[in-house]
Formats: sequence, C-alpha cells, structure tokens
Amino acid sequence: MYRVEDKYNCTDQQLTLLQRRLETALRPDDNEGGPEGYRITSLYFDDLADSCLQDTVDGVNRRNKYRIRIYNDSLDVIKLEVKTKRDSRIMKWSKRISEEQMERLMRGECIEDDASMEDPATLFNLAVKTQGLRPRVIVAYERKAYVYEPGNVRITFDRNVRASGQVELFGQKNICYEFLREYDKVLEVKYDEFIPDFLLQLLETGRMQQSAFSKYQLCREGIELR
Repeated sequence: MYRVEDKYNCTDQQLTLLQRRLETALRPDDNEGGPEGYRITSLYFDDLADSCLQDTVDGVNRRNKYRIRIYNDSLDVIKLEVKTKRDSRIMKWSKRISEEQMERLMRGECIEDDASMEDPATLFNLAVKTQGLRPRVIVAYERKAYVYEPGNVRITFDRNVRASGQVELFGQKNICYEFLREYDKVLEVKYDEFIPDFLLQLLETGRMQQSAFSKYQLCREGIELR
C-alpha cells in the first residue's frame, strides 16, 4: 500500500512547540531509545548516471531510493530499504541484512535474494547488475517519533541533518560530517488513507509550508558544493 508522506522544513522553535503538543496525545515510537529519541544513519546508493538524484531534482513523478540504514551507530540491526515515491505517496520494502551482506553491497556486489520483486535485496541486485548501483552519501540525523494507530499515522521530528562523503566508513564512528544548517530540521507526517482532524489541529502553527524536502538530494548537493 502506498502511504502519504508530507514533509515540512521547520525552525527549532516550531519543532519544539509541536513536539510538546503531540506528547500529550500520541505514544512514542517503539524504537524510542530515550527522551531524546534515536540516531538514524543511512547510506544512500545511486547508479552511474545518478538517476535517483536527477529524478528528485527534476521532480519525476515516480522515483526510487536505495539505502542501508542503522540506528544509534550500532550494527546490531541493519536494514536494507528500497523506497518508491509517487508524488506525495510512498511505498517501502525493508528487510534486515547481516554485516557481511552490507559490506558486499558497499563493494558493489550482489547478495542473496528470493527472486521476488517484494524483496528489497532483489531490487538492489537488479540495480547493481543493470545500472551500476554504488554508495554515494551518508545521511545522519536524530529522530523523535510518535505514532497513532488509527490511520497508521507516524509523525517524526528530525534534527541535526548532516552528510558525509566518506561512504567507505559507513557503520564506523569516526565519520566527519557537514551539517545542512538551513535545512537541518524536518517534520514528516506519514499515514495510510486518512489523518484524524485533531492531529491536523495539533500540527497547525500558521507558518509552516509543505516542502518537497529530500534529505538525499540536499546532502548530495551539500557535500559536492564544498
């Protein structure tokens, strides 16, 4: 099922205000590691023609993103993800992989898959073989997340968005990052078919505008302009 994904570039004051409101109505995400949330670090891949980046820049109606994701700088849980976007709707395929499989993908090699188009490993392998999929940028940030079961609503507050071109060091702790500064705070609202009116009221500040914010694009551009 495709889910709606709305993004907003915010100030720190706006995120703090909205977070205080939501704490009274929603429960924290199950991945919550503490009051400050948890750290997400993703290694994004692109092909030889940088098609994922160019499609995002051009606003292509249907586009893909390929990434490996870890949490709190730990390799205990490593997720392989392929995300397809149609306008503001997304579909994501995700599975856990081993550290050895992660390293093989980072070297541009294929890993075991079940030959199903629902398996992100299959989709990764196809892109590796036919498009030369390779690591391009590391994107990291701190996330505080809240969920509301009706409508499968998930609201996330991302802070300190930063990028690194040291893709060969993914999974290590000695990575040097460049902060996005102007675009380092993001609110994301995700849901299936509907979002309750009371949540829309809680999210209203009168000043936020929806954005086609792409962490991957901004981080690629951020490190390549320096």
